Amino acid sequence: MALCGDYAFGKGERRAAARSEARARKAESKAAQRSRSTALVGAGAPVDDEVDNDVVDDTAAGDTSAVHVTDAGVKDSDDDYVPSKWGPRLGLIGVVLTTLALVAHITSLVLRGLATERLPWGNMFEFASAIVICAVVTYLVLAFRRPDRRFLGAFLLPIVVLILVLSGLKLYVTAGPVVASLRSYWLAIHVSAASIASGILLVSFVASVLYLVKVRHEEKERATGDYVPSRIAGALPSSATLDRLAARTMMFAFPIWTFAIIAGAIWAEAAWGRYWGWDPKETWAFISWVVYAGYLHARATPGWKGRKSAYLNILGAATMIFNFVVVNTVIAGLHSYSGL
Repeated sequence: MALCGDYAFGKGERRAAARSEARARKAESKAAQRSRSTALVGAGAPVDDEVDNDVVDDTAAGDTSAVHVTDAGVKDSDDDYVPSKWGPRLGLIGVVLTTLALVAHITSLVLRGLATERLPWGNMFEFASAIVICAVVTYLVLAFRRPDRRFLGAFLLPIVVLILVLSGLKLYVTAGPVVASLRSYWLAIHVSAASIASGILLVSFVASVLYLVKVRHEEKERATGDYVPSRIAGALPSSATLDRLAARTMMFAFPIWTFAIIAGAIWAEAAWGRYWGWDPKETWAFISWVVYAGYLHARATPGWKGRKSAYLNILGAATMIFNFVVVNTVIAGLHSYSGL
């Protein structure tokens, strides 16, 4: 709730920061244009003294509330986005409470492992718990590095709470020893990598969903000039920021997911005498890998950036959910370790 308050009251601060970035990029563009003009003058070319009307000089106008053009192409006044004192305060409270909750969650998982004298991710309940921990750690790293990324917690943490509630109600099993086939050092390597990758991919998924919400808002805003369908979409950072956030977290998670699949294949050879047998779990893990690889490829393909690549990210998340829920509970296979 504190992070939701930060999202609601910190809108002005985020918009002011986004506008400052836009002005900085504009200044860099104008400086580059002046450099080119100087070079042309030196070569004997005429100079175009056209005045740039996109940005009003605050000093020349004698007005501190100058009008600027935002990334969405809408002119905003500085006075329209005065940061509220409650935004940073609630954001700090939210981050502190999230950190304390994370410490308590990690402690509970460690105690569960100590009670059974094994690594605490040997069934679906424990694996879901580990994924949540990795997702929250990823969010906190982003929030501490860039305080303007705290808004993500208002959307990520409700999903985290939902996962914890559903896993507690439907997946919980009493702590006990793992099956004999899981008693291997590969459990720490393979499952740890899968947990870390899944947690980071969850953050990337949330960023892509928010990107689709924001890009629709920006398109309507450009079309009508003052379209504001909801305060939620209006308070989000620019679509470009959300797109970069989704892509960068994906770029970090994808190699880890790749390593998890490779480690699983090596473990399968040691346990079952073959590297790959197209077990349902293996098949869907590979399908997820292909979808995420397609997302990264789409990022480098003209015409596939933005909305299309975001849909691929969401499709990848859907395959991960299917693999975790349906494959583990409905489809029989060698990876049936749900404990249910």
